[in-house]
Amino acid sequence: MKNEIYSAAQLMAYIQEVGFLPLLDSGIRGYSAEDVVADDCRYVVFPDGGWDWPLWKWKGPVVTEGNCVYGKFFAGKAGFVSRQWWPHLCNYRRSVHPAPAEGSIEEAILQTLREHGSLITRQLRAACGFTGPKMRSRFDAYITRLQMGCHIVTEDFVYPTDRHGREYGWGWSLLTTPEQLYGREACQCDCTPDESRQLLLNHLRQLLPNATEKQICKLIL
Repeated sequence: MKNEIYSAAQLMAYIQEVGFLPLLDSGIRGYSAEDVVADDCRYVVFPDGGWDWPLWKWKGPVVTEGNCVYGKFFAGKAGFVSRQWWPHLCNYRRSVHPAPAEGSIEEAILQTLREHGSLITRQLRAACGFTGPKMRSRFDAYITRLQMGCHIVTEDFVYPTDRHGREYGWGWSLLTTPEQLYGREACQCDCTPDESRQLLLNHLRQLLPNATEKQICKLIL
């Protein structure tokens, strides 16, 4: 894998090249956005307590301009999927993680998100009534499962601003459904789920020749 990416534009191009790219450690040596960026773009903490992380700052532009989909798609961890490969991942994942049952909490979350179009995570959590003690981690688990099923994606990232109008902090994910963001046709393909799964496996085997079969299967389950 590469180790020479210095800009959001280069990262966008790389995602189109590889099709699938976890943001952080994937368990496969060298296979993540964190691994392929140049050393100067890695996370650094300054003596005054401040920090800089170009890769983290690139996420927004990559998601909004990079012709790719972002969410927790890789064993519950975040990463990018090119729009070319998204229909196949969506096709297979939704056969494994089908639409939530009527009356379930997941169905209520999706319905709330559809009604609003998009919401940052904490707004969605409040709108769904997860406001009590220890509710945050429980709600986040539902959101992760819905993302793994390709039912929810990240549209962008929203940052708070200080009194000078400057953005700060880690930012919040602005969540939506892929149908809302890309249209229903972008989530469909002409293959069966098993055919999509085989295409995914074949692509990742070629991309990651040193990965074990278990590691590759874990990426697409």
